[in-house]
Amino acid sequence: MKNYVLDTNVLLHDPQAIFKFSDNNVIIPLTVIEEIDRFKKEQSETGRNARQISRMIDEFRLTAKLVDGVPLDGGGLFKVAIYREEFLKKLPPELQIDQGDNRILAVAKDLEENLPEGSVFFVTKDINLRIKADTIGMHAEDYQNDKIAIDDLYTGTTEMHVDREAVDLFFEQGYLEIDSEHNSNEGVTLIDSSNPSHSAIGRYDAVNRRMTNLLRVPKEGVWGIHPRNREQQFAFDLLLNDDIQLVSLVGKAGTGKTLLAIAAGLYKTADESVYSRLLVSRPVFPMGRDLGFLPGDVEEKLAPWMQPIFDNVELLLSSVDEGGKRKRGYRELIDLGLMEIEPLTYIRGRSIPRQYMIVDEAQNLTPHEIKTIITRAGEGTKIVLTGDPYQIDNPYVDSSSNGLTFSVERLKGQEIAGHMTLTKGERSPLAELAANLL
Repeated sequence: MKNYVLDTNVLLHDPQAIFKFSDNNVIIPLTVIEEIDRFKKEQSETGRNARQISRMIDEFRLTAKLVDGVPLDGGGLFKVAIYREEFLKKLPPELQIDQGDNRILAVAKDLEENLPEGSVFFVTKDINLRIKADTIGMHAEDYQNDKIAIDDLYTGTTEMHVDREAVDLFFEQGYLEIDSEHNSNEGVTLIDSSNPSHSAIGRYDAVNRRMTNLLRVPKEGVWGIHPRNREQQFAFDLLLNDDIQLVSLVGKAGTGKTLLAIAAGLYKTADESVYSRLLVSRPVFPMGRDLGFLPGDVEEKLAPWMQPIFDNVELLLSSVDEGGKRKRGYRELIDLGLMEIEPLTYIRGRSIPRQYMIVDEAQNLTPHEIKTIITRAGEGTKIVLTGDPYQIDNPYVDSSSNGLTFSVERLKGQEIAGHMTLTKGERSPLAELAANLL
C-alpha cells in the first residue's frame, strides 16, 4: 500500500483529491489545515474549495481520530500528520527555516523514514517544492488525476480515404453512410484514394451513422467573416448549429478562435434572434479576483481585461451590409440588450437561459471552474469555450491540466458537444511567423 502526502495546493485545486488515490493512504500534514484556514474567508473559487475541504475533514473527525486514520471508501485511510520541531533537522540547512513549505516537507521526510521503503510519495502542484523534495531524495510528483496529454488532445477532425464513387455519391445526395465509428459532430474529410485533390468535407452524425453536409455560410459571410481554411469551415459549422450546445475551439494566437465565435454569436443573436443576447466573458485572472483595484463601475474596471474582445467586435462592426450601411455600433448592441460583457467572477449561482455565451481564454480556468460555468447554462443556451493551452497565465494549471483541455477530452463524442482545433494562423503573415518561430 502506498502513502500519498498531499500539499495544500492540491486540495485547493481539487477538494475531491482525497478520494482519488484508489485504495492507498492519504496523509496531510497539520500545517496544510492551517494554510487552508487562511483561505476560507475568500469569495473566490479557492475560498470555496477551502471551505469544502474543512467541512469534509470535520465530517471525517466524527468517524475516527484523524491522527489514527479514517477509513476511505476506496479502502485506504485518511490521516493528519502532526509536525514536530525536530523534523526540520532532517532537512538540509537551507531548508531548516521555520515556514509552511519546509514544515510540510519535513513531515513528509519523517514519514518516509518511518514507513516501508518506497511507499511514501509527496504530491504537490508547486514546481519548486517538487524540485526541493527530489533534491533531498524524496519521490515527488504533480497531482495527475486531471491531466490530459496535450499532444494527444482530440482535434475534432478525421480523414477517410475512399473510392471516387463514394465522394461523388456524397456530393450527389448530401450525405454518406459510414460504417466506421467516429465521434459525434467530428469534422470528416473524404479523400479520393486515386485522386487526393478530389475530396469533400462534412460532419459526422453519430445518431444516423452518416457524414452530412456542413451548414452553409451565407454568401455575404457571417458579419463579413468568411472561413479561410478547412478548420474554420468546420468551426463555423459547429458555431452556427443550434443543436450543438457546447463548442470548444483550441488554437494558437491568430487562428481566429475568438473572431469566429463572436461573429457567429452576433449572427445568431442580432440577425436570426435565436438567442436573446450574446454574453462574452473572460477570466479576470485569477478567477474571482476583486475588481476594486481599478476605478469606475464594473464596465470600466473590465475594460483592460476585455480589450481583446473589443478589438474583435470593432473589426466586425467595421464591415457593411448589402445596402452599403455600416453594421450596428458596439454601444448600440449593448444598449439594445443584444450584447453584454461580463466577468466570470459573478457567474456562480446564476442560471443563464437563451444566451450565446462565449468564454474566451478558457485555458486559464481549472476543470472545476469550467464545470461551474457550463452548469450555469439554462434552457436554450449555447456555450463556446476558446483558448490556447500553450498560453497560460494561471500558475496552478498547465497545458495538460487546465479546464479547456479537460472539457475537450471529457465531452468528445457527446451529441450536443463539438470541438475543433485550429492550427493555421490567419491574422497576418507576421503574426503567423511569430507564433511559429518565437
